[in-house]
Amino acid sequence: MGSLYLVRHGQASFGAADYDQLSAKGHEQCRHLGAYWRERGQRFDAVFTGTLKRHAQSLAGIVEGYGEDLPAVALPGLNEYDSEAVVRAIHPEPLGKPTDPEMVKQHFRLLRQGLLAWMSGETAPMGMPSHADFAAGVADALARVLALGVGKQVLIVSSGGPIATAVAQVLSTPPETFVELNLRIRNSAVTEFAFNPKRHHLVTFNTLPHLDTAQTRVHITHA
Repeated sequence: MGSLYLVRHGQASFGAADYDQLSAKGHEQCRHLGAYWRERGQRFDAVFTGTLKRHAQSLAGIVEGYGEDLPAVALPGLNEYDSEAVVRAIHPEPLGKPTDPEMVKQHFRLLRQGLLAWMSGETAPMGMPSHADFAAGVADALARVLALGVGKQVLIVSSGGPIATAVAQVLSTPPETFVELNLRIRNSAVTEFAFNPKRHHLVTFNTLPHLDTAQTRVHITHA
């Protein structure tokens, strides 16, 4: 069996003009993950990322802690959906930036509704692929991993949407379960699959072993 480690990017810049940037805490989360793997002698035969800045920055943080370069193949199929476009497709009226807890709750209520509408084909968020095409991009990445062969150790650095999609595909979950998986994935969290030449098997979901000390727990974040 091979092992695939899917890592959600570190904390980005929720509510800022450019979300697609790691915060200082996001970089530290990823650096700790790289150090965790270095200390345990974890090797990687292949690395894949999305093409977003936060994916590249997260891998850079992992590399810093790991102490060794990890050349990666960037795949657009591992990019995140546009959450603002998903929400606008069901709520075209302008929404303010989520600056307080109630506005954040409203954002995620609308995001849940918008994701289900996108997945069912009821909406076509502007500038985004269909959900079928989005899911196909994730399936392509998983197929590339299978093609690497038995015993390989593989790292994917991506976002919550593609990672939750991968889990949903492996477990054949309904759309509602995908949404809940998606919204629970923490920054820099690790999801592990075991794989053989035919399929992937879920081993762990949404774990933070690299942040499980009194000193590092302060770095745990969800958005």
